Amino acid sequence: MAALEDLLQVESELNTRWPETKIEPSLARIAALVDLLGDPHRSYPVVHVAGTNGKTSTTRMIDALLTRIGLRTGRYTSPHLQLVTERIALDSVPVSPQRYVEVYRDIEPYVSMVDSASDVPMSKFEVLTGMAFAAFADAPVEAAVLEVGLGGTWDATNVADGKVAVVAPVSTDHVEFLGSDIEGIAREKAGIIKPGSIAVVAEQTPEAAKVIFERCAEVDATVARGGLEFGVLRRDVAVGGQMLKLQGLGGAYDEIFLPLHGAHQAANAALALAAVEAFFGAGAQRQLDVDAIREGFAAAVAPGRLERVRSAPSVFVDAAHNPHGARALAEALDSEFGFRRLVAVVGVMADKDAAGILAALEPVVNEVVLTTNSSSRAMDPDALAAVALEIFGEDRVVVEPRLDDAIETAVSLAESADDADSLAGSGVIATGSVVTAGEVRALFGKEPA
Repeated sequence: MAALEDLLQVESELNTRWPETKIEPSLARIAALVDLLGDPHRSYPVVHVAGTNGKTSTTRMIDALLTRIGLRTGRYTSPHLQLVTERIALDSVPVSPQRYVEVYRDIEPYVSMVDSASDVPMSKFEVLTGMAFAAFADAPVEAAVLEVGLGGTWDATNVADGKVAVVAPVSTDHVEFLGSDIEGIAREKAGIIKPGSIAVVAEQTPEAAKVIFERCAEVDATVARGGLEFGVLRRDVAVGGQMLKLQGLGGAYDEIFLPLHGAHQAANAALALAAVEAFFGAGAQRQLDVDAIREGFAAAVAPGRLERVRSAPSVFVDAAHNPHGARALAEALDSEFGFRRLVAVVGVMADKDAAGILAALEPVVNEVVLTTNSSSRAMDPDALAAVALEIFGEDRVVVEPRLDDAIETAVSLAESADDADSLAGSGVIATGSVVTAGEVRALFGKEPA
C-alpha cells in the first residue's frame, strides 16, 4: 500500500505540470534533461514508432518479439489504460510502483534545474520520457521500443535517434495540434526518420506516403514498405484470435497465431515483424528464427484493444478514439463475431470527432448507450446524445451518465434479445476513448497490464 500511496503522491506532483493535451513545440527542455542525466537514451539502440492508429499494439508486438528472441527490452507507451506504471516496461512487464517512484525521485533534481532555466516548465510527458530513458539505461536494456506521444518531430521521444523508425497508418487525430491536412500530419510523424536509419512504413494513403518517402530520401534512410516488402499473405479467424501467414523482409513466416482480433491487428503484426527484422538486419538472405517469432506473437497482449472482459453476453473493451480506429473496430466486430445483437457503450473526449466515431460504429451496432468517464476532458453525455440522435435515431439511443450504470444497461439490452438462443449471439462493446476502455477494464476486475 505504501508504494501505491507514494505513486499517487508522485502523480499529484506530475499533474501540476502541463498535461499531454498541451504542447509547446520544442525539444530544448527534454534535450537539456537528458544532457544533465548523461544521455541515457544513447546507451541502447531504439525502435521508434509513430502513426495515428495502431502505435501501442505495434510497439507491444515489437517488444514481445525482441523479448522472445532473447534481448533485454525497455518499452515506453502512452497513454495508460489504468495505471501510469504501464507506460514504462522492462522485459514486457510494467515497472513496479516502487521503481516508478524511485526513478522519478532520482531525476527530480535535474528536472528542477531544467524548469528554472526555461520560460516553460517541463510537461508531464517530457518528465515521463526522461524517466523512461533513465530506467532503461539503469536496467540496462539491450533495445528500447519507444511509442511517440503526439506527432513525431516535436515529440519528447524524438531526442532519441531510432535505428529503426516505424510509421503506422496516418490519418487525422489531435487536429488542434497537428491540423487536418494529411500531408502536414504525415510530415510531422515522418520527423522520427533519422539519417541512415531504416524506415518501416505501413500502407498509407497516397498523400501520406508521398511525404513520408520524401523524408526518407532527404535523410537517406533505407525503406521497407507495407504491401510491397512486407505484409499479410493470409489471415484466418481462429478461436481467441487469428492464424496468419506474414511476408517479412526475410521471407514468409507461416502458422503465426496472434491472440488479437481484426485485420488491422494482422497488419500491425506484419509491421512489427518487419521492424524486428530490420533491427537485426534480416533480409533476402537472412530470416529470423520462425519458432521465436511464433512464440513472440503468441505472447503478444494488447489490453483494451478489442479485449474480452466478460462472456455470456460477451463484453469487449476497445480504446478506439477517432473515426479511423472506430472503423477498424467495426470491421473486426462485423467480420469476426457476427453478433445478432450488439450494444455499444460510448464515452468520448470533448475534443474528439464524436460524430465520426459514432457514424463508424452505427452499421454494426443495434443500440448505443451514451455515458462519460472520469476525465475532466470527457464530453457531457447529453451533448453526445445530441450527436448520436442524428446518426442512430431516437429508438436506438440511451443515456446513462454513470459508466457502471451504462455497462449494466447495455448488458440488460444485450440479454433481452428476442429468442432464447440469441444470448450466444449478443454482445456489448465499450469504446470511444482510452480512459473509457481503462475504466471498464477496472470495473471487470482486470489488472493493469
